[in-house]
Amino acid sequence: MTDGFLGPLQAVLHEVQETQREAFAAAADQIADTLQDGGLVHLFGSGHSVIPVMDAFPRYGGFVGFNPVMDPRLMWFSVLGPGGVRELLWLERTEGYIERFLSHEPISPGDTLIVFSHGGRNAAPVEAAMYGRDHGATVIAVTSLQNLSRPAEHSSGSRLADIAKLVIDTRVPVEDALVDVDGWPAPVAGASTIVACACVGELIARVAERLAARGVTLPTFVSPTVPGASVQSNDHVFAAHAERLREAARRSALPPAGTEVPEK
Repeated sequence: MTDGFLGPLQAVLHEVQETQREAFAAAADQIADTLQDGGLVHLFGSGHSVIPVMDAFPRYGGFVGFNPVMDPRLMWFSVLGPGGVRELLWLERTEGYIERFLSHEPISPGDTLIVFSHGGRNAAPVEAAMYGRDHGATVIAVTSLQNLSRPAEHSSGSRLADIAKLVIDTRVPVEDALVDVDGWPAPVAGASTIVACACVGELIARVAERLAARGVTLPTFVSPTVPGASVQSNDHVFAAHAERLREAARRSALPPAGTEVPEK
């Protein structure tokens, strides 16, 4: 008889709360600076790590400035066949693809890029972090540092945590699954996605606190269950998101800082 899943999960979350205070604070400061300056906070993940991306925005309680970067080819829609897991597992390990995907995203100096990956070794998160860094964004990794005990898989020899400027350690074991069951051949009940989503909520709350203290508020995605709200209440949120994306597109079309522009 085990203690089930919730007990071990709560232990991991408590460990994150106790050990990652400084990391959360630094990440929240960085994100707040980006949003106050009109920039974007891009979020990227592949496979199950798409879920914390989706849980940031548009999500009830999330706000404008977060830009979920999702590629349907890096998700799975069926177990087998088209959109299946085997294709996803191959593509997220294939070097050279992510640059092509991210090239249409308005990632610019002053922006922040949050990359989610439990292992932090596949080509997708590693190259996403490289792309963000090379385009002037501050890269934040949400990953398990226990995986640093494993060798790098990318040809660069780097892992996600090696590239990111800031790292939030999810403290999830390498195996991801938390529960050992007598008579069962492998651990069960994965935790990395749940913990990553909890990290998103922690960042959302901390960033809102920092912006409010600066006298800054942003359009917030509100549940229609909130008194006085409706489905249409979020129309202005989508409009503000679209405007910030347009401004980001204009900004990213400019030459990188320090580049001399030839006179016409």
